[in-house]
Amino acid sequence: MQKSLKNSLYLGLAVLSLGTVTVVSTTANAAAKTKVTSDVTLKTAAESRNVEATGTNALYSKPGTVKGAKLVASKTTMKKMANSKKSADYFRAYRVAKTTRGTVYYKMVSMDGKYRGYVYGGRSVKAFAGGIKKAATTKSATMPSTTTMYFKTPGKSNVSWTAPNNTQYKASKVVKDTTTYANDALVVTDAARKTREGSLYYYVTDAAHPEVNGWVYAKGLTTTKPTTDNFNDKTDVKVNLKNVDGVVIKTAILSKLDANGGTTSTATGTAVGDSAKKQANDAWGKTVLTGTGYKYASADSSNVSALTNAKTGDTITLIVTKNEVVDTPITFYATTNSSDLSQAATELKAYKEGTTTAASDTVVFPSVSATFSGTKDASFTAGDLVAYLTTSKLNVLDTPNYNKAGSSDKYYTEYTLVSALPGTYGTTTKAFYVASEKTGNSPVSTPVVSGTTGYYTNK
Repeated sequence: MQKSLKNSLYLGLAVLSLGTVTVVSTTANAAAKTKVTSDVTLKTAAESRNVEATGTNALYSKPGTVKGAKLVASKTTMKKMANSKKSADYFRAYRVAKTTRGTVYYKMVSMDGKYRGYVYGGRSVKAFAGGIKKAATTKSATMPSTTTMYFKTPGKSNVSWTAPNNTQYKASKVVKDTTTYANDALVVTDAARKTREGSLYYYVTDAAHPEVNGWVYAKGLTTTKPTTDNFNDKTDVKVNLKNVDGVVIKTAILSKLDANGGTTSTATGTAVGDSAKKQANDAWGKTVLTGTGYKYASADSSNVSALTNAKTGDTITLIVTKNEVVDTPITFYATTNSSDLSQAATELKAYKEGTTTAASDTVVFPSVSATFSGTKDASFTAGDLVAYLTTSKLNVLDTPNYNKAGSSDKYYTEYTLVSALPGTYGTTTKAFYVASEKTGNSPVSTPVVSGTTGYYTNK
């Protein structure tokens, strides 16, 4: 009887063991069979896709239940980011995937670009859920009582941004140095606080130099109008740079000038022509005239005369001439968001019939009536470039039809303009587009507008 009982126990354990193996195997097979049924780019406005982690789910290289998914950020890390006080730990969602289990996963990237992957997002594409929720990276703030301001400490710190840093994915500096704009009046048109840090930013516009327009840290601004660079009439000379019509294009100061044949002058009315000519060279003029579209020639006879006769405390006039009109080449990029940095984008390829194989990134650049042109070295805004692209019907670009393995349908990709960079005429600039794959006949069988194709640089 004991032998029979022992055999029964062994048999029971064997059956139980087999049952356990069967359960594990079934679970593993179920996970292995989970597949992605769709994975598409989100088309809503980029700022509406700013999200934050809830801390309930980890981040993976693929949807978490799909075979081969690797851990990018653990649940613990995501929880820390959920409770973070840094804007860099927000995310931008840009793709959504569905699986055969009916689950939804969002692909996203942290604002600082450190983390990128898929997180569980619930079972509906209509709202963020599960491991992420919608985030307001900034909140409205009270406008200042005085809206005319100036850069407090002109230089490379507290410059203007496309958005307060890390409140939008790939927010970038509009200008990297404000020294040239030290005396410009800035008008505050909006105010916002970073939700996590609480730091205050003002959106400023610069009528004299629109390329400066952007968000500036409030403590980097002042309502105090700068003095004329602390002009010292015992050592300095004021300069008005005028065009041939007598219009002042820029003002500047030649400072700490030496008396002719001596050391730095300390008396008003001292002749400083030699030092003035040395300081006001062509390189100096190029820096002073940045963004104006004008050029200065130190060898011009009228300029030589004005500088030669300069005395400390004087205001002299130097003549500048307008640059020629030049074309501005454009490089076109595809991006998965509205970022205006090419580091987060891929350069499109120009389709050329007979030499290029049609694909999802081979764009037909049509002929247009005119190139993007203006006075050389004069500044243009991102809005100026967007206006040109729109007027020239370049705000939507298409590829020719191409085939996809296993399908008899015709495909083409349509690219829609989302942003552009400011710059100066004559220097290559950039435009950014978001892709949308479509079926049917591509609309670019033949160019619609006759003219030139010299506006793009894409190969």
